[in-house]
Amino acid sequence: MSIPDSSFLPDAGLEQAIALLRQSPVAWSALPQALPENGMGENATLAQLAPHVFGKAAHLDDPTAIAHMDPPTPWITWAMALWNASLNQNLLHAATSPFATEAERLVIDWLIPFFGMSGGHLCSGSTLANLTALWAARDARGVKKIVASEVAHLSIKKAARLLGLEFVAIPVTPSGQLDPVQLGDLTHACLVLTAGTTATGVIDSLALVGQAAWTHVDAAWAGPLRFSPTYTHLLNGIEAADSVSISGHKWLFQPKESALVLFRDVAAANGAISFSGGYLASPNIGVQGSRGAAAIPLLATLLAWGKTGLVDRIDRTMAMAQQLANNIQAEDSLTLWAMPTTGITVFRSQQQTADDIFAALPTGMLSTCVLQDEMWLRSVMANPMADIDAIWAHIQRVISA
Repeated sequence: MSIPDSSFLPDAGLEQAIALLRQSPVAWSALPQALPENGMGENATLAQLAPHVFGKAAHLDDPTAIAHMDPPTPWITWAMALWNASLNQNLLHAATSPFATEAERLVIDWLIPFFGMSGGHLCSGSTLANLTALWAARDARGVKKIVASEVAHLSIKKAARLLGLEFVAIPVTPSGQLDPVQLGDLTHACLVLTAGTTATGVIDSLALVGQAAWTHVDAAWAGPLRFSPTYTHLLNGIEAADSVSISGHKWLFQPKESALVLFRDVAAANGAISFSGGYLASPNIGVQGSRGAAAIPLLATLLAWGKTGLVDRIDRTMAMAQQLANNIQAEDSLTLWAMPTTGITVFRSQQQTADDIFAALPTGMLSTCVLQDEMWLRSVMANPMADIDAIWAHIQRVISA
């Protein structure tokens, strides 16, 4: 006879959790430093943890939060995350994830036409997406080295190390793009082009796609611009790449651990990155074994917003980046690195250090980066609810002090 366990059943505690989420309590008490012998129960735990979880968090939906590539998430994804956690679906086994598997297939089918790819899958972040793509390049196409710009994401160099491949860093032009003049023989190389570098948001020339044995486009940041009629041209040429990675938890506004790796020839790629086992009903594709249903929050977001809603939010952030850059350019005491290409604005003061300005501004408003051995201030427009007028007022106050 089964014994009901209330810890596994929905009860009023879920409503309490939602109420605490809405309140965002901030007053907190210390947590035990050792594992408690006896538990305090779910409701008391919610009350104990809420002030820590909410009160000590960085709030990415704050009107001044534009420091990083981390957006706020729509509430529909919170609901889906709750549903996912209650079901604990595992995409390693289709039998334990019947709808989750279907949801991922549907989302991939919706998105691949924008990138000229034929298929792919979700994984937990673009570091894994990049590793998966470069693994396919090695085993499906026999590449011997990975070639990328010196400002490519560190996950590319990590992947080369893990895959036992030579890594060649190519210098960048003054604008921050990979310098094509510096490319050598690419006959046995995987060329990685970055669509949205981490520091400045620059897109490497996609005219270089196809010049190597395999071309991978790391579009973790700028990939979603492909959905926008206004900005899709910035990624023209990506459709000829062999693989593309996109971070769902950036400009697709998804919770963490959501990314896509897409392939132009998905059958060949999957054949190179699949393993079978006696306990598996079908081959395990990619780096991860067990993984959760990250496609369900993305599916819900796309259903709720549609392409128009997604594009509206991306275009809104791009417009805010342009407005901030225009304000900086008109300010005599500030130097703009370049007009933003993909929503990232980099600048500095001619009188004050970047560190001093950064310290005087609200936490989360700006970040810093080093370019050509100099410190610059950096904003990333990933927050559609940012208040550019308020942000600019803060910056003016600090530079005028």
